[in-house]
Amino acid sequence: MTDLQRAIAALGPEALRESALIEHIHPLFSRSLHNNGKAIYLANHSLGRPLDRTAEDVQEGLNVWYPALADGWSRWSAEVLAFRKRVADLLHAPDPHCIIPKTNAAQGLRAVLNSYSQPIRVAATLSEFDSIDLTLKTYAARGRIVVDWVKPREECWYRYEDFEAPLNASPELLVMSLIFFDTGQLLSDLEPVLAKARNTGVKVLLDLYHAAGAIPVDVQKLSVDFAIGGSYKYLRGGPGAAWLYASPQRLDEGERTLDAGWFALRDPFAFERHQSPEFACGGDGWLDATPAVLPFYQARAGLEFTLAIGVERIRAYSLMQQVLLIDLLRERGITAINADWPHGAFLTVKAPRAKNLAARLREEGVIIDARSDSLRICTDILNRTAELSEAVGKIGRAFRDC
Repeated sequence: MTDLQRAIAALGPEALRESALIEHIHPLFSRSLHNNGKAIYLANHSLGRPLDRTAEDVQEGLNVWYPALADGWSRWSAEVLAFRKRVADLLHAPDPHCIIPKTNAAQGLRAVLNSYSQPIRVAATLSEFDSIDLTLKTYAARGRIVVDWVKPREECWYRYEDFEAPLNASPELLVMSLIFFDTGQLLSDLEPVLAKARNTGVKVLLDLYHAAGAIPVDVQKLSVDFAIGGSYKYLRGGPGAAWLYASPQRLDEGERTLDAGWFALRDPFAFERHQSPEFACGGDGWLDATPAVLPFYQARAGLEFTLAIGVERIRAYSLMQQVLLIDLLRERGITAINADWPHGAFLTVKAPRAKNLAARLREEGVIIDARSDSLRICTDILNRTAELSEAVGKIGRAFRDC
């Protein structure tokens, strides 16, 4: 039995408790917790803290290289497939071959855009992450797509009504986040938005980067055509291990992308060149050229941890911490944006000179970040209640001094 298995078994099946987390789970993160020193890390929505075992997993990937050299591909390929299986389990995808490994989520978006042979109309929100926003604007500038931007009518908070006009314009594709990176909004109107897209024949690409590992996600129940995400944040896998999900319906229709490389061939290591490329079936036919393999070892421990402890339990604990955080902020006269509305794992607070404020708090040992005129604050199962109280005290003093 591994250290992770023993720790999860010791927790038992009941709801997570701080004392049990400190006793059984914190030792799995001793390097992260020690290296933070006395700093209070509340940027868990940005870069997730890795397990101690992550370093051993990466070393395992390297150890394949030294003795095997070119023969290492069988083991490396097995690890990439294991990554696809874990992500499929996380998203309740029907098959691991629906998961197409990528280096980052924007590559997933580009693969979908490059599956169209003609310029298309895309509907997308103004609150997509910078790399997604940049990709859409770049394709639009090149005449590859026309974008109808979905604009929130109030407080950067989206509702079903905001999507009606863009969807009525008959786009081929809707690009949107389940949880928006700038406010943390969990789109409670998602079901009617997706229903309208289906009824009007619009394909949907859902950005799950702030959802995967933070809230339960079932891509089959959502019935989305595509989804993108990665291990950088709540899955504790660092950069480089991202993915594109393509639904069986999209794959069964034989859609292809220009982004495919030689790993998308039916038998890439046969090195046979046919007059017309013979692509692999399903999502394998969307694979790219030679992949970076170490990121998938790097992502292993975080995915195994999340699946073992259970996203439902993580979410329940996160919601308890959010209630505490909201109350602590209110005691100091600070109100989180739309605090009573559904959020993902983090809250946002309007702040004057937010970046300067975040820099000052970092100097005082509270690590959060800023987007535009807001601070983003994200708790984690590694955060103690006493830490939250101390951090909010410092945030309150910083607000008073501004």
